[in-house]
Amino acid sequence: MIRVVCKGKLKPGIKIEDYLILAREVVSETRKEKGCIMYTLHEDINDSSIITTIEEWENEEVIKQHNKSEHVLKIVPELRKMRESTEINHYREMK
Repeated sequence: MIRVVCKGKLKPGIKIEDYLILAREVVSETRKEKGCIMYTLHEDINDSSIITTIEEWENEEVIKQHNKSEHVLKIVPELRKMRESTEINHYREMK
């Protein structure tokens, strides 16, 4: 299992609701994908302009397929335009 944490900081002046309309569409479509265990949006408690997606996937192959999906290719570039920064990290659980 692989966890992905995608942390984005919105540009000044971007309305969170405008961002969330698109982000929620990605969440909804992604949750239907084979190999997606969890896909959730989170707002930073101290800074509402920081939105983080926490994902859980069966393996790296399904993540690659996710990144090629129609909704990702269509919507994620629009989300990136609204962010001033993005950090994406992939994790494996340590035992």
